[in-house]
Amino acid sequence: MRRFASLLILGLVVCGCAASALGGESTIRPDGLLCESQARPLSVDVDSPLLRWRVEAVRSSARGLRQSGYRILVATSEDKLAAAEGDVWDSHRVNSSATQVEYRGMPLLAEHTYYWKVQSWDQVGVASEWSAAGEWTMGLDVGGLKNSAWKAKWIAAAPDTAAPTEAKDAGALPIFRRAFSLPTGVRKAVVRISGLGQYELRINGGSVNENTLAPGWTDYRKRVFYNTIDVTRLVHAGENALGVLLGNGMYNVAETPGRYQKFSGSMGQPKLIAQLSVTLEDGTRQDILSDGTWTQTPGPITFSSTYGGEDFDARREPAGWDAAGFADDGWKAAVEVDGPGGRLMAEPIPAVRALQVFSTAQVTEPRAGAQVYDLGQNFSGWPAMEVQGARGDVVKLIPGELLDEQGLVSQKSSGEPVWFAYTLRGSGKESWHPRFSYYGFRYVQVEVTPAKNAAAKPAILRMEGQFVHAAVTRSGEFASSSEQMRRIHNLILAAVDSNLHSVLTDCPHREKLGWLEQTHLQGKSLMSNYDLSQFYAKTADDMQDAQLASGLVPDIAPEYVQFERGFRDSPEWGSAAILAPWLAYQQYGDSRILKNHYEMMKRYADYLESQAKDGVVSHGLGDWYDIGPGEPGESKLTGRGLTATAIYYQDLTVLRQVATLLAKPEDERLFLRRANQVRAVFNAKLFHPVTHQYDTGSQTANAMPLVVGLVPESERRALLAHLVDDIRQRKNHVTAGDIGFHYVVTALMEGGRSDVLFDMISRNDTPSYGYQLAQGATSLTEAWDTNPKSSQNHFMLGHIEEWFHRGLAGLNIDFSRPAAERIVIRPAVVGDVTWARDSQESVLGRIVADWKLEQGKFVLHVTIPANASATVYLPVTAVGPVTASVGARRSRLQAGSAVYVVGSGEYQFEAPLHRD
Repeated sequence: MRRFASLLILGLVVCGCAASALGGESTIRPDGLLCESQARPLSVDVDSPLLRWRVEAVRSSARGLRQSGYRILVATSEDKLAAAEGDVWDSHRVNSSATQVEYRGMPLLAEHTYYWKVQSWDQVGVASEWSAAGEWTMGLDVGGLKNSAWKAKWIAAAPDTAAPTEAKDAGALPIFRRAFSLPTGVRKAVVRISGLGQYELRINGGSVNENTLAPGWTDYRKRVFYNTIDVTRLVHAGENALGVLLGNGMYNVAETPGRYQKFSGSMGQPKLIAQLSVTLEDGTRQDILSDGTWTQTPGPITFSSTYGGEDFDARREPAGWDAAGFADDGWKAAVEVDGPGGRLMAEPIPAVRALQVFSTAQVTEPRAGAQVYDLGQNFSGWPAMEVQGARGDVVKLIPGELLDEQGLVSQKSSGEPVWFAYTLRGSGKESWHPRFSYYGFRYVQVEVTPAKNAAAKPAILRMEGQFVHAAVTRSGEFASSSEQMRRIHNLILAAVDSNLHSVLTDCPHREKLGWLEQTHLQGKSLMSNYDLSQFYAKTADDMQDAQLASGLVPDIAPEYVQFERGFRDSPEWGSAAILAPWLAYQQYGDSRILKNHYEMMKRYADYLESQAKDGVVSHGLGDWYDIGPGEPGESKLTGRGLTATAIYYQDLTVLRQVATLLAKPEDERLFLRRANQVRAVFNAKLFHPVTHQYDTGSQTANAMPLVVGLVPESERRALLAHLVDDIRQRKNHVTAGDIGFHYVVTALMEGGRSDVLFDMISRNDTPSYGYQLAQGATSLTEAWDTNPKSSQNHFMLGHIEEWFHRGLAGLNIDFSRPAAERIVIRPAVVGDVTWARDSQESVLGRIVADWKLEQGKFVLHVTIPANASATVYLPVTAVGPVTASVGARRSRLQAGSAVYVVGSGEYQFEAPLHRD
């Protein structure tokens, strides 16, 4: 009897239920509280913020843990929260496993701080301790009243300064200042500011924070971001001063004769709005607002263009202009002006920052007067230097991705001419980098022009590159035994990082535009590496703002310039309006992105239907940059009717799922009917029953129908075989382009042919990733063959990244699936790979898939977070003795895989490996 009781207790411990069953503490605890995906955000302009937490195991060895209920308390003070008084919301116990919940309490007030905590009940109903407290502060535009708490005014330079007549001020951007005095010490100080196109805020002589290129790019006529910064440590009793520099950004892309520009177009002169709220020691409040009391003057930035570069004349920067006590005699009053028209909103996306520094690897002098600095890596950002010389010396920095035959910097791949120029003030060592213009480059060519009567040329004391991109959280880590895969992985991520700004750009130099096809074709690759929950919601807003009355979603968003033909209207690009929000929901489980953009999604599908001829959509760019005859560009090997109609069908199938999720049964039936009609027409017109192939039989033509579900079940095996045969006949080389390669990768991965993908990435001749590495690329290039006329920093062909995570390591997340299948782990054993690992910090918690080959066995270690379960596929080709940790339940044998279902916890599986 005693032995039986011991075994019972042991079993309860293994399943994670012992303490609860015996009346002890809960086996779980809530942690990691976030509001709108942020820890303690300073400005939230959402009326019903999303509150999110993780459920963690109290004992790491426990398995099978889940949350059966939760309770949320939200209070107006820390004391009330500590006393368990939710004076604005007490959800009471809710029987649910949900860990992200929209606020449903009393109306929230602008600028008020709210405190919250969570309690969870475990799988047998035992309550946890309360979580640590979280908090958030509301912004200035809440409660449905536009700009309700904004007291500040938009201000700009006086008209005669904005368009100066004096040659010395031509193009000079304005600087602003405001002196103020505080009677006592400061309890708290928070500034909310937006400067268009971009700004830098300074207080009492110093820069406020590390953020740059702020605010994020939007259609300023519809929405404008402001930033909220806690500046308590920077202000004090007595005299203080605010200073602001403005840049043009995408708000004012002026004509720049003699310097590169992708386009020109202005939404107005640079302007700013700022509101500094100071709570003094005695509890009283003092607001310093942008208005006509501010002063301004032409500043030291004499030229600034997002595309053409930036010039800075340090002689023109008044010493101490941003500090207290500065005499602004001769400065003029700022002018109160109208805003750009868009709603002011707290910026929801991670800030852009200089996140990495590259030091000089080599310096050459290919010709007299031109030094070339090699920074060793192609990246987005700017050169930063330390220089010493005479007053009036000019240092010109020419950035570029490549070198020409002479060893000089070439900008043929990246847009030319572009440069940054600095004029020295002549006072010892001077440090400088551009503020409002960045570029994609590896090399910096330095040319100097000494001032008249200068005794010597200026000396460059230090040259480095600052890697500037969005500070998104790195949520995924992939690794394997393959050195080739490691290098390809790094190559792709270097390009992704370079193009993660406030929009997902195509390249960090000549375009910097938000081409939309990348957001869905690369979506799973991106989300396997980064937390882009906020970023994708912002992208959906950009697409919604860009949508035309006809329903068309342009190829780029925000749409700063209107292109023609397929460059504005290509279904493979515009379909991001439907497919990108769906991918975000699948990864993060937040259905608001679907609810908030459902009408946009429907209207775009209706637009495509209106463009169909005899049931086929056939306009656009097709499989951009595929490998066919002639120069790369519009599709060469695959008909536009195939790619456009296939993606329209994919749109309709996704919309049917969205309609089901949002409980819209009439729409669900409508989209199902339309999808069936498209499927019938597609197969009647584009499928060749004699050859068992589609359209031209290209890789793209056969892969897309397989992935989106257009192929009759009886034809799937033959079609996959044709796809594989084409690749094999080309010696494992790709012909698909920007659109098609995503579907080639997915078709092979989902068709069980990861061996083909392995063989493709093992090539080192053109076209292949290995060839790019062999040619010295340090970021993924636009063209498969590293064409020097094409960008050397594009991530549009980085689709193999999805296979690294979802195929080789086998880690898949999908909130659109039933709870038991939201996490699927299905590794692939291929080639000479002996181990692979993927770790992801998901909204559910940390998930790990880690496998290796050891003494003829396949060994898999998985980690599943509390409150989650997973389906695990072991790649064995015969029924054999599989060893699995306690708690893993064998479900079935499917297509050569032993399938197990597991709850939360850590598990290890060992299986005999039978390889052909």
